[in-house]
Amino acid sequence: MRSRSVRRFEGQFHQAPLFLGETVKDWLRREKSMDRVGINASPLQIRLATDADRARLVPMINSAFEVEGFIEGTRTDDERLAAMMQNGDILVAEDGAGSLLACIYTEVRGARGYLGMLAVDPASQGTGLGGWLVGAAEDHLRRQGCEAVDINVLSMRPELVPIYRKFGYGEIGTEKFYPSRPLKAGIECHCIVMSKQI
Repeated sequence: MRSRSVRRFEGQFHQAPLFLGETVKDWLRREKSMDRVGINASPLQIRLATDADRARLVPMINSAFEVEGFIEGTRTDDERLAAMMQNGDILVAEDGAGSLLACIYTEVRGARGYLGMLAVDPASQGTGLGGWLVGAAEDHLRRQGCEAVDINVLSMRPELVPIYRKFGYGEIGTEKFYPSRPLKAGIECHCIVMSKQI
């Protein structure tokens, strides 16, 4: 079982250190950028997900991915999430009341890391939380020895490509998409592979 020791994280856009257990409010206050980032003043924390979080993570993830109407069914379920947590880590952001607001999957693949399933609760989308969590995930992978990070963006979600470009990722190729659920009739989809040196 992997150690769950305290790790330092860094924000993608604001390079001040963020420590596990420190609130985003405190971090943003130090950066004097609360208004610019747009995250509200309620305390937020980042931590590694545990098996006990799965029951709350599944509906939050599925709600965030409802926009992907080209896939039959939901994005994830308890069984699939449990399997992912065996292969990698899920970082979660939660507010002061313990509500899960966002998550991202990380996996070490040799000297390269992989990020996937970035999900932000619809009520918290557009606050900068997703970008902050991507930065924390990159730091998590860097501290495990990764030198680069790869992500797969679905071709049916072209609006995500410029967002990840802003995070420093560039397109390096395409791959076949192997969906966990069937695609709706007539839909063709592939993965756009993007990468970033960390």
